[in-house]
Amino acid sequence: QVQLVESGGGLVHAGGSLTLSCTASGLNTDVYAIAWFRQTPGKQREGISCLAPDDGTTMYSDSVKGRFTISRDKNTTSLQMNNVRPEDTARYYCATDQSTWCFLEDHEYSYWGQGTQVTVAL
Repeated sequence: QVQLVESGGGLVHAGGSLTLSCTASGLNTDVYAIAWFRQTPGKQREGISCLAPDDGTTMYSDSVKGRFTISRDKNTTSLQMNNVRPEDTARYYCATDQSTWCFLEDHEYSYWGQGTQVTVAL
């Protein structure tokens, strides 16, 4: 049974940093891609980053490129968020589909964590 658990969310001031973690079980994270998404109420879920460990592929949306960094250490995939902005406020989710390919479209993923809330204050 694949399970994903996010942690690390909280309140941070604009310009600050925060690190989110996604801990996976029931999944070979040495092979399968993990993606990060975020969603605010009333808006579509946005794919922001993905890591495919087998070939080292990383992907970032334009909205976070240059500020966020995805990485993996054993079964935990982290999202380092630097220079955060109020518009980064959202609930953040990690997802996988036991695939080696990276996508930033949510329909490509079958397994999701429960999410962790990030709030960026001015």
